[in-house]
Amino acid sequence: QVQLSESGGGLVQPGGSLRLSCAASGDIYSTNVMGWRRQAPGKQRELVATITFDGSTVYVDSVKGRFTISRDNAKNTMYLQMNSLKPEDTAVYYCYGNFKGNDGSTRSYWGQGTQVTVSS
Repeated sequence: QVQLSESGGGLVQPGGSLRLSCAASGDIYSTNVMGWRRQAPGKQRELVATITFDGSTVYVDSVKGRFTISRDNAKNTMYLQMNSLKPEDTAVYYCYGNFKGNDGSTRSYWGQGTQVTVSS
């Protein structure tokens, strides 16, 4: 089993910044892709950004130039730096990742979600 613990959400004014963190712990032999998705009220969960083990990134168009995803492989931790936040960024943000356990099997795990609210 792998546990993902998110932190860093909160209330911020438009134009402000937040940094989300996602720390993985448990039965981790290796880590592949990790990423963030978000879900706003009444909407489907959508991709925000992903990052591979070697640092290749993908972003949804709406956050390009404003959000930066990164990871510290030694700490099994991923980050999402969010700048120039807009009200439409308001959502619950979930981290996820694909992890190989010591038994050789690869599974996907999700965090519990952290609320980000952008409002004046």
